[in-house]
Formats: sequence, structure tokens, C-alpha cells
Amino acid sequence: MTRRTFFITGVSSGFGLALAQAALAAGHGVVGTVRSEEARRDFVARHEERAHAVVLDVTDIDAIPAAVAEAESKAGPIDVLVNNAGYGHEGIFEESPLEEMRRQFEVNVFGAVAVTQAFVPRFRERRRGHVINITSMGGFITMPGIAYYCGSKFALEGISEVLAKELRPFGVFVTAVAPGSFRTDWAGRSMQRSPRSIPDYDALFDPIRQGRQEKNGKQLGDPARAAQAILTLLDLPEPPMHLLLGSDALGLVRDKLATMGRDIDTWEPLTRSTDG
Repeated sequence: MTRRTFFITGVSSGFGLALAQAALAAGHGVVGTVRSEEARRDFVARHEERAHAVVLDVTDIDAIPAAVAEAESKAGPIDVLVNNAGYGHEGIFEESPLEEMRRQFEVNVFGAVAVTQAFVPRFRERRRGHVINITSMGGFITMPGIAYYCGSKFALEGISEVLAKELRPFGVFVTAVAPGSFRTDWAGRSMQRSPRSIPDYDALFDPIRQGRQEKNGKQLGDPARAAQAILTLLDLPEPPMHLLLGSDALGLVRDKLATMGRDIDTWEPLTRSTDG
């Protein structure tokens, strides 16, 4: 096993915590970002020799370069960046204020991009490194009530793919990891929900919201197994640009791609009709 040093955003819960625990257990070093001094102490106590933490809100763009410099001064050169910090917004499009979309993109997209921009010159100059962006099956498939969330994850999927092509000549990999439904706080305390106000959407959306709340904590996906999958990914000689996690994500994304393929075939004559 190659010993690596990880920088993981959002290690207080969910995938970030599961991956940090798995990496530390495997003998790697981890620098995690947390939101408070208390959380920093709690995280470092897990393994004082190889666990470090920096207090950082990823939406505080100006604070990111100093946090990255602090991380490397504490733990040495970072080998793996994991952009995990994020949350889900749930709400019917018509009922969701634009400010909620702005906040969703600030955390899920701009925060991840800003942290990545702080690391890319370091990885490029060293001719090694791996960026893992935790996206979602919601970056491929959609469902009513999570337009802002899906939009943010579609954006991060696209940015990740472009960045993978730009950095590959320098020996740096980028992988967008898209989980399905896992037993994290995503659908629980972490989710921001816009209040319902328009009865016309009740029949469509109320069962979706209720079902999501009832299934919270009972999802098929195990975060510890996701963490092991990511560790496995890092040892591949040619890691993929995109990796789905979970059989639900696999089935739903395959269905989406099959539907898209049929639509492309159906409308091929109209598509070609624009060629001059």
C-alpha cells in the first residue's frame, strides 16, 4: 500500500467522516476541514499523529489558500484532495427562493472549485495527485423537488470531467464519485427544505418528501463501504473520471442513459436537419 496524505473537506459527518476514519485505519494521514475549534479538537483526538484539522468554511473563498498552506505545513504534501463538503436543498422550483439556489451553488460548486484551485498548482508542479469530487447520482438523474441540488451536482460533474482532461498530462487524476442513497445526514439534519405553499404541487411532491424522510437512516448504501471503494479507486493505475457508488445509482443512471439513447435515435433526423 502507498501511504498517502488526504485533505478532506467536511469531516464531521457523512462520507467525509467515514473516509477519514477508513484512511486513518489504513495508515494514511488526513487533514480534515471542520467548522469549529471544538470539532477540530474532536477530530484530531482520533489519531494525534496522523490526524490534523483546519477550521474552514469552504464558502469563505479568501480563507482557503491559508488553510491549504496550513494543512501542508502540518502534514506535508497532500496527495489526495477530497471535496466532500456539501448539502442538499429540497423544494419545488416555483416555491424555492433564488437565494437558496445561490447558497446551494456557493457550497457545492464554488467551494469545491475554490479548494481545488488552491491545490491544482501544487499537484501539477509535483506531477502527481488525485482530486476526488463527491457529486451524486443527482448529477446524472433528476427527480421533482431537488432542482437546485441536481443543478449543483451536474455542474460539478462537468467541471470534474474537464479538469480531468486538463490535468492528466501531468500525472494528476480527477474522479467525480457519484453516490446513490446512503445512510448519511444528507436527507436528515443536513438538508435545507423550502416550505410548501402552492397546493397544485401537493399530489406530485408531498409523497416524495414524506418518503425521503421515512427512509432516512434506512438507505441501502453503507458509508463505510463507500470509503473502502474510494480507497480502492486510488490504487487503480488508470482511475475513471466518473464512478457511481450504490446499486440504486447504477440502475437509475443506466435507465437515464438508455432513455437518452432512445430519444437521440428517435429525433436523429431533426437533429441532422440543421446541418448546412
